[in-house]
Amino acid sequence: MLKIHINLIFLCYLLIGCVSTKKVFFEDIVDTSDKAINIQDKKVFSFDESGVYFSNRFEGARLNDVKKQNDSSFILFINPENKPINISPFYAFKVWGKSPKSISVKFKYPKGYSHRYMPNIFSEGKWKITDSISFNNNILKLNVSKNSKIVSGQELNSSNIVYGWVNSILRDKLNYASFKEIGKTKLKRPFMVIDINKGNKEKKPVVVLITRQHPPEVTGYFAFQSFLSTILEENNLSSRFLEKYRILAFPLMNPDGVDLGNWRHNAGGVDLNRDWSYYNQKEIKNTVNFISKTLKKNHSKLVLGLDFHSTYYDVFYTNKERISTSMPNFIDEWFSSLENTIPNYKVNEKSSKSKQPVSKGWFLNAHKAVGITYEIGDNTPRDRIRLIGKKSAISMMKVMLE
Repeated sequence: MLKIHINLIFLCYLLIGCVSTKKVFFEDIVDTSDKAINIQDKKVFSFDESGVYFSNRFEGARLNDVKKQNDSSFILFINPENKPINISPFYAFKVWGKSPKSISVKFKYPKGYSHRYMPNIFSEGKWKITDSISFNNNILKLNVSKNSKIVSGQELNSSNIVYGWVNSILRDKLNYASFKEIGKTKLKRPFMVIDINKGNKEKKPVVVLITRQHPPEVTGYFAFQSFLSTILEENNLSSRFLEKYRILAFPLMNPDGVDLGNWRHNAGGVDLNRDWSYYNQKEIKNTVNFISKTLKKNHSKLVLGLDFHSTYYDVFYTNKERISTSMPNFIDEWFSSLENTIPNYKVNEKSSKSKQPVSKGWFLNAHKAVGITYEIGDNTPRDRIRLIGKKSAISMMKVMLE
């Protein structure tokens, strides 16, 4: 009988992974079981007579087909990984020519989808956003040469780039911060967490930071970078904060989707920010199980969860319910501090009940923690993002230490 019981346990793990974290139920059910996705045909699109070439052979690329109109005009076909999907068409491709010449490329999306991201061009080691003179009516004017350029909806930050950045900022902090693999994605990429703590972990309150559930949303990731880097600065404020709180930071929630150049979903064809109920996708399952295991092991409590995203403008999405959380006054105090410390800044807050299984609702309903979706505008200036990220981290630490 004991042998049968052990075999059943093993079979459970083998077939369904035996999620150890309790499911959290929401009013609006979302099906997050695997959906088929369309994988791009990785190739070089060659137009020898025109002397122009396009490629999607790199991590983060999104280019499905190219058609020539004439020697200097081309149509680029950009398709999503699957449907239905929200209107956030992402693209990224390399382009070069046999000799210097001017060309124009027109972005073509499936019916019902319109352009979202202004083209960014990577050339000579730098990213530069195009202007309305070079890009108009979905047509981009480009100068090409033998040196290839990358044209992308947002600056590319593949898994290798993200993990390289994490290792660089932790290099001299290994005595209190670690970067470790806690699982694999559907396509066997490492799924990683940053664990930051000074002193005793026992019963220490935990703050969770996550970003890049949606692959193209790099402005939220830039704010995450500035936010986390500020917490890691060697000063009295950061030291006191990390002695009182433990940070679990997930710098890349969707490695597969990012490296595949997906518009929004993971390799399972699912919006990860709708899977915070049944945990059908490995990325969310890895996250919630690691958080739950950490809290249980150290008899700790999750008090705050911040999920960094991008949208058309800067906004904080919050939960209406606050009294039952462990920090019922945190949001008001934090936002007030932001307005007092960031020049010409007005907090744009939208509060609601999380009816769908999104992260901010999970933080609240699973842990009675404050949950906030921290959104940065697609075109918010990068220096402004760094300032907002830095000041919001400083304000958070000060409020939570009072």
